[in-house]
Amino acid sequence: MPVSFLDTLGEAVTRRLAARSSRRGVLGRMGAAMAVAPAFPLLPVRRADAAPTPAPNPAATLTDFERRAQGSDPTKCNYWRHCAIDGVLCGCCGGGIHTCPPGTEPSPVSWIGTCRNPDDGRSYVIAYRDCCGRNICAAPKSCDCNTADREMPIYRPQASNDIIWCFGTASTAYHCSTAAIIGQAG
Repeated sequence: MPVSFLDTLGEAVTRRLAARSSRRGVLGRMGAAMAVAPAFPLLPVRRADAAPTPAPNPAATLTDFERRAQGSDPTKCNYWRHCAIDGVLCGCCGGGIHTCPPGTEPSPVSWIGTCRNPDDGRSYVIAYRDCCGRNICAAPKSCDCNTADREMPIYRPQASNDIIWCFGTASTAYHCSTAAIIGQAG
């Protein structure tokens, strides 16, 4: 009975595989492949036949603060930039919405928030900075704001408005808070 070329080739490949691997190694690779195989459907793929997701209704995603926010009077707590402020507004204390009053200095660090401008419908990243160096401003009650819209828990201190940020200044006395636009969000 003549030996065919395919039989010879098959035998050579099988012998080489047997010489370079063990049964345990082959069983281990097969086990790993069987363990990983169920994860393949979770990989991101382009699903051409998938139905498009409808765009979210912007009115349904607004927070309570965003629904009543205004864009005309920065000395009110419901001014749109004050969505995450906690403190006395510097605009009521001789400063501006993003400037400290004379005799105070801005803290070197700030906390941030993302606020939606009702006039243009866009969201902006706002840096809130405490002004330090004088005792707390004796502004009207309407200027003392604590609007914690979408406030993050304290384990993310860079987004928390519950900390007095007057460290690293000549005086740690808190006076008021500012709200400067850093840029447009997302």
